[in-house]
Amino acid sequence: MNAALRAAYAAAGTLAEWAAAHASGDGKTMASLAGRRGVLDRFAQWSAAHRDPARPLVWLHAPSVGEGLQARPVIELLRKHRPDVQLVYTHFSSSAAPFAARIGADYADYLPFDTRRAARTLLRALRPSALVFSKLDVWPVLVDEAARQGVATAMIAATLGESSGRRGALARALLHDAYGALRAIGAIDAADAARLMAMGVHPARVQVTGDTRYDQVCSRAAAVDRTSALLAPLQSERPTLVAGSTWPSDEAALDVAWRAVRARVPTARLIIAPHEVTVPHLAAIEAWSARATLSCARLGTPQASRADVVLVDRVGVLGDLYALADVAFVGGGFHAAGLHSVLEPAAFGAPVVHGPQFVKNGRDAALLIEAGGGRAATDAEALGAVLLEWLGDASARTAAGAAARAMVHRGIGAAERSFALVEGLLR
Repeated sequence: MNAALRAAYAAAGTLAEWAAAHASGDGKTMASLAGRRGVLDRFAQWSAAHRDPARPLVWLHAPSVGEGLQARPVIELLRKHRPDVQLVYTHFSSSAAPFAARIGADYADYLPFDTRRAARTLLRALRPSALVFSKLDVWPVLVDEAARQGVATAMIAATLGESSGRRGALARALLHDAYGALRAIGAIDAADAARLMAMGVHPARVQVTGDTRYDQVCSRAAAVDRTSALLAPLQSERPTLVAGSTWPSDEAALDVAWRAVRARVPTARLIIAPHEVTVPHLAAIEAWSARATLSCARLGTPQASRADVVLVDRVGVLGDLYALADVAFVGGGFHAAGLHSVLEPAAFGAPVVHGPQFVKNGRDAALLIEAGGGRAATDAEALGAVLLEWLGDASARTAAGAAARAMVHRGIGAAERSFALVEGLLR
């Protein structure tokens, strides 16, 4: 990093620390800033009370929930095979705080902003044996300071998309040295490995280990309890579409498509879990159901077992509800924010359809389409045609579902390979 860029980056970090110290108000940004108030003191207090210098410590950083899901299988394997290791987990986003609290680390908290003072303070408090980044976040000052203190740094489930802004000239100048300092990198696939090497990763330090999310979703699907209080009341012979993480733009397309489906398959049932479970959003879906003359009931009510539309009014249950899907519709593909994860329903053997915008999670969606277990619908009419094909034809649905499940199962093993990479840093 050249001197001018280093100075600008340092100034930005100092400004962010000032903002955190004075943050007030509502919203995700304010929560993220406020969460960092006193964070260095919290780490110091934990270290003084709990850090055992006789034990190795692995520090895992995952900025948000998605990256945390990729880190979690490795944490579970560390707990299973290396009970001597202490684990610290950091995140960047405020939305990841509840997830971080359940990740199974000895201590979890916000990652301080990337200043020299914060990096030195944190590394001296934790005395980690290894610092491991999940997916793509790499912090140049923290990596540099870790190298100065002899701490091994690595990245697991590493990915860098073809169109990623990190490949731009400014980002390359900012991050090149940090990527070059990483001791070991487990890339998701060969294309990611090549792009990471172009960013500065040493070729001898990168290996293709796969995506740990495949292990995670397969484990969750295998462990689901279909006799649970959540799933048992909703078991049905009716052809069932589970629509997950939907936005209003997805629901507009689904409105048109579902009318076509019901005209041909009148027993078809819809379980819909909107991405945002706000009062206005839930009310809009209930109003749509009424206009379409479909009975609608909230999840968990006595009426849900017989309803044409089951409305999911809570978070954290969609991963299990996909077990009920004959077919899955994954939201975000008719929305600028991009497609949500297609792996969870595919792991249950449900064929997956989504909208045309799938740059986000595009690799998984493309693999699923190539395998014959997924489709991208360009518009509402195309969505209706795909749903009719799968909900109206059991053999076509079964074949597509088997292809979806097989695609996900081919990714199993990434967690073990990523664990081996991390454990190698401890030897």
